[in-house]
Amino acid sequence: MPRFTPKTVTANDLRSGDAVWLTADDRWSPNHHDAELIEDEAHAQLRLLHAHRQGQIVVGAYLADARQGPAGPEPVHFREEFRTRGPSNYVHGKQAERA
Repeated sequence: MPRFTPKTVTANDLRSGDAVWLTADDRWSPNHHDAELIEDEAHAQLRLLHAHRQGQIVVGAYLADARQGPAGPEPVHFREEFRTRGPSNYVHGKQAERA
C-alpha cells in the first residue's frame, strides 16, 4: 500500500481567480506558506470536503503534494510552484507585489 504524502488544500478564489490555500484556522490565504500541511489521509479528505462546501468563496479545490519548509509548506511539483507565483500573462497580483 502506498504511503500517504503530505498535502495542502488549494483552490482558486472565486472573485479574483488567484490561487489560494486553506489554513488550519479555515481561512483562504494567497500565501502557500500559510497553508495547513496535512499528514493524515483521512484528515486530508475531510479538509477537501470542507473546501468543496465553500463554493461561494473558491472553485476547483484539490489536494496538492507538499513538504515542510523553513517558512511553512512548500510545493513539491512544478505546477504548484508555478501557481504560487500568480498569473503569468502580465505582472499583476502576486507578481506586482514582488517587483
